[in-house]
Amino acid sequence: MSSEIITRIMIMILALSTFSLAAQDLSVGANMFSHKKTAYVTKKDGTSLEGTVDKIKRKKGLLEMVVLEVDGHEIELMPEEIDHMYLPPSGLDKLANKMDEATTMTKWDREDVASDKIKEGYVYFENAQVSLKGNSQTLLMQLLNPGFSSKLRVYFDPLANETSRANIGGLTVAGGLDKSYYVQRPGEEAYKLKKKDYRKDFENFYKDCPKVLKKYPKPDWPDFAKHIFYYSENCE
Repeated sequence: MSSEIITRIMIMILALSTFSLAAQDLSVGANMFSHKKTAYVTKKDGTSLEGTVDKIKRKKGLLEMVVLEVDGHEIELMPEEIDHMYLPPSGLDKLANKMDEATTMTKWDREDVASDKIKEGYVYFENAQVSLKGNSQTLLMQLLNPGFSSKLRVYFDPLANETSRANIGGLTVAGGLDKSYYVQRPGEEAYKLKKKDYRKDFENFYKDCPKVLKKYPKPDWPDFAKHIFYYSENCE
């Protein structure tokens, strides 16, 4: 491997580390998954499956079907069948998740999410009702705040743009906060929350917690994770 390639790889590692540390409360979303490392799936009926990811079908970036290879057999799983699952990211997604784990373990308020698997770099998906253009759909959503999601849940939007990008050493590296997430309040459907709508929706989204409204009278999108974290610690 040439010294130039090694240098570029080291620059990318440093860049990913920097951006990961800047977004301390939300995990990094993953789009690519390993076909070699074990995936863990728990079905709605309580059945547990361990296998490797064979295929993933998506609709508008969101998971529509997972094909798991278990003991040499392919098992097709629809979102309606799955309660939750842990998938191993691959490539740069894996690198970003491993770098990010230290910044996301400051609080853990959900006993039903395996912190040991998150520490290993796995990403957590769960069954959720999502409002898409006014229609309710059952989807598998990638949770970005697994350690403090007993109240408000933040899900990855695979099609979201990012607030900034950096070019380092000839490499374009994504950074900053995504411009949209799927969010879910207790007992409600998840929906897409966009950066451009955040200030307008802020009061309604945190309406049951005056502490948040008082502490952040002029909310900014870059502080979104901080607002979610504060809510999880201070609101009933």
